[in-house]
This record gives sequence, C-alpha cells and structure tokens, in this order.
Amino acid sequence: MKYPNGIQKTFQSTITYGNRGMTLEEDLNLTNEYYREEDIAIIYKKPTPITIYKVDYPSRKEAVIKEARFKTPSTTDYNGIYHGKYIDFEAKETKDKTSFPLSNIHPHQIEHLRRIIEHGGIGFLIVRFTSTNETYLLEGKDFFHFLSNEKRKSIPKHYFEEVGKLIPLGFRPRLDYLKMIEVKNEK
Repeated sequence: MKYPNGIQKTFQSTITYGNRGMTLEEDLNLTNEYYREEDIAIIYKKPTPITIYKVDYPSRKEAVIKEARFKTPSTTDYNGIYHGKYIDFEAKETKDKTSFPLSNIHPHQIEHLRRIIEHGGIGFLIVRFTSTNETYLLEGKDFFHFLSNEKRKSIPKHYFEEVGKLIPLGFRPRLDYLKMIEVKNEK
C-alpha cells in the first residue's frame, strides 16, 4: 500500500484456526453469569487452591507468580445453588471423536460427585466433543451406572447421544444446561 510522502507499508494476513470457537469453560462462565443476572441460579467456577513459592515483584501492578504448586487436589469445576438444591459438576472437553476417556476425570473427582449425589445434591458431567462442537450433560446417576456396568476406559460417544442430553448452543444463555436438570421441590 502506498501512503503520501512515499511511505510504503506491506500488510500480511495470517489466518489461524486455533481458538475459533469459545472453550467450554468460557461458555459455562458466560452462562453462569446470565443465570446470576437473571436470578435463576448462583453458580461459580471454583478456584484451584495453590501455594505460591516465588513471585517476581518489580512493582505492585507487575507482580508475576514464578513458582506455585497445587495445595490439594481440586474437587470439581463448578458449584452453587439452584432451586434450593446444591449443584456441583465437572466440565471436560475432548478431541476424541468417538469416546470420552475416563482418564480425564480423576478418582477423587468421581468420589466427590458420588458423595454430592448421596447427600441429596445435584451432580453431573458436562462434556464437549470439540471435533463436532457438541456438548452433552450426563447426569450423575447415568455416569455411575456406566462406571458400575462397564469395564471400558472410555465412555463411547453413542452413550452420550443415547443417555445424555445434548445442550444446544445459544446466545443468552450460551449453554442452557439448567434446562436439562429436573429438580424435585420437597415442600
């Protein structure tokens, strides 16, 4: 391109295909913000507990954590309250086209979900298959039924399609997962 005074600039367009869509976490955070704004539910992403060992502290505004370690294994990703019930769930993404590897969920997270359900809370998984951009909610009872009855190291995608609930992408809310949950009011 030629500018006045003989200045020439060349522009090079680079097309990148990474991060074309939002991540599951971004979608869920926007959804939970919508739920709070509309007074539908109070659900937050849980922070991961860490211990900080080394900080580069040139100034207050420019502090950078250089070394940190996890304090304890975290439980699940999100928790809150919906229709008077405690809600707790894990959100995962997989690039696998045909199944969700169980190695993506740690044993302490499975045990945590089991205990939530045993104590009357609402527990489930939200899994996104990134290759097809499909997001499913798998209720805790169905997740534990699979674990009890199958010896596989992954949950086949067809199990999500048959037993889980497909969460369509929307604008507001982005992923209306609460629409998929039945809450029995005990009054």
